[in-house]
Amino acid sequence: MMQEDMIQILKPNGELVDSALEPKLSKEELQKLYHSMVMVRLLDERMLMLQRQGRIGFCVTCLGQEALAGSGLALQKNDWVFPAYREYVVALIRGMPLLDMMGQYFGNELDPLQGRQMPNHFSHKETNFVSISSPIGTQLGHAAGAAIASKIKKDKNVVITYCGDGGTSSTDFHAGLNMAAIHQAPCIFFCSNNQYAISVPVEKQTGVKVLVDKAKAYGMRGVRVDGNDVLAVYQVVKEAADRAREGKGPTFIESVTFRMGPHSSSDDPTKYCPKEKFEAWAKKDPIQRFQVYLEKKGLWNEDFDKKLKETLKQEILEAVEKVSKAAPPKISTIFEGVYQDMPYHLKIQHNELLEEAKHKGEFIDTSEKFPL
Repeated sequence: MMQEDMIQILKPNGELVDSALEPKLSKEELQKLYHSMVMVRLLDERMLMLQRQGRIGFCVTCLGQEALAGSGLALQKNDWVFPAYREYVVALIRGMPLLDMMGQYFGNELDPLQGRQMPNHFSHKETNFVSISSPIGTQLGHAAGAAIASKIKKDKNVVITYCGDGGTSSTDFHAGLNMAAIHQAPCIFFCSNNQYAISVPVEKQTGVKVLVDKAKAYGMRGVRVDGNDVLAVYQVVKEAADRAREGKGPTFIESVTFRMGPHSSSDDPTKYCPKEKFEAWAKKDPIQRFQVYLEKKGLWNEDFDKKLKETLKQEILEAVEKVSKAAPPKISTIFEGVYQDMPYHLKIQHNELLEEAKHKGEFIDTSEKFPL
């Protein structure tokens, strides 16, 4: 089970380490995992292409970290997710519609957020997927607070929050883990150690050799997992969630993985990451590894894979075409979505704006493209 103190169920070649470790997942759950992993990889390719074409302003890719899907499958419906940047596969596997996600990339009237967030900062109320934000680590304290609230309410909900290796060097990391540990809150801190904090290698931004050792300082359970093994990711998050629900407190998980693409569409990783590192990690591809496992289960073959990718590409294409034709958010949304009952002074401004719009005619979008 352990390789350099790292939990692993599937070897890089897709073989089981030990059949006794295999999680008891149904055929439907295994297919859901694979479907989500392939969807997010195809979505990454498409959105990066759209950004290069100038049709969207910004995107962050999940390339190489698709096994994050396992963490989403391990959660229950009413659990809460406080993401970092790359966890949109968790939103998808928990039920966020592709059309809503696509709308948020474009920021128009089909965007559930009505253009109020920068691209790629998804949120989805129906699945308790809290908004992605740019500052490093701020979500960790929010998650700890939500988990403490859950404990007070005794609702048995678990909170999971994500960060990168760089996030463990932030002040918010200390605040979040310290508070969760003090209150024995039902919180899971999931760190995707993808080897780089943007362009800074992990060994240059922290003094510890193994990030999971940071859990000891806060008196909480720490687990290190192969982050390219979707079954292992599922298993450790499921165990952490079960413990949290039983009142056994928080868990810090270090998921050892690698970012196979840029930090964002504004980044060029070839400037700081050696080619040899990419080549070595490509042999540990999480999707290829899972394919071997599914094939032995009789759930995967090349014909199935080809048809699935064709179907998913068509879904993405149709979503892009629909959203790209949508109009900008209505001008009235400037005043909406903040107060349940709009204050009197804002009602006056709201009505004056609508009256002015009538005189000026059709709205023309003169804004510049998002600068990133």
